Amino acid sequence: MRTTLNIDDTALREAQRAAPGKTKTALINEALRDFARRKRLRGLLEFRGKAHWEGDLDSLRKRRRRA
Repeated sequence: MRTTLNIDDTALREAQRAAPGKTKTALINEALRDFARRKRLRGLLEFRGKAHWEGDLDSLRKRRRRA
């Protein structure tokens, strides 16, 4: 979708320096995906300490990976 945005030039320049070779569109799309991911992860914090789990993490970590 095509959209006109007023973007902070300094912020965009810094982002382009941090990720050389990326287009403005790629940088903005990545920032939007990262923002959404962080918001989802913050939502998970609401459940912290509210669920009870029983299991053996050591055995889960040692299990063989599927090919």
